[in-house]
Amino acid sequence: MVCIRRARADDLLAMQECNLFCLPENYQMKYYLYHVLSWPQLLYVAEDYNSKIVGYVLAKMEEESADCHGHITSLAVLRTHRKLGLATKLMTAAQTAMAQVHGAEYVSLHVRRGNRAAVNLYTRTLGYRVHGIEARYYADGEDAYDMRKQLKSMKHLLQQHNHHHHHHHHHGGGCCSADEKPSTATRT
Repeated sequence: MVCIRRARADDLLAMQECNLFCLPENYQMKYYLYHVLSWPQLLYVAEDYNSKIVGYVLAKMEEESADCHGHITSLAVLRTHRKLGLATKLMTAAQTAMAQVHGAEYVSLHVRRGNRAAVNLYTRTLGYRVHGIEARYYADGEDAYDMRKQLKSMKHLLQQHNHHHHHHHHHGGGCCSADEKPSTATRT
């Protein structure tokens, strides 16, 4: 049995280890820390019954953009735990948090053009569309698909749900704080 839960700071080493096993795109620990400190609601891990981290999603909000949207920085599931739907569950958890916590209109990601399994996951299972191609995006020169998925419908449903439950209560403005953005100005 594998559970999906929000990541904590003490998961970061295990997440980094999972990344090193699975992907050629690796990050320094300070980059993981930057994510967990800036967007703690957007990081999720898959944990097995031995409390081992077998997958993760690293996500963030794009703050220097005109429109409010999230970005999937990295997604990985150990080879031993593939075909269990964990990647889909991790992605869905991060996307839902982007919409609920930050009011994201859409989510973006980059994927290697040659990674057919990942491209299929994003397009067929998760409903992403190719927005463009970034030439020589990766260190080895491979192109990336720039993919996007609209979250507006999810946000609209949430607003309807909240309106339905709160139409008698008039709060003094932004009770949801979805429009607030963290004050970090670090470029990534």
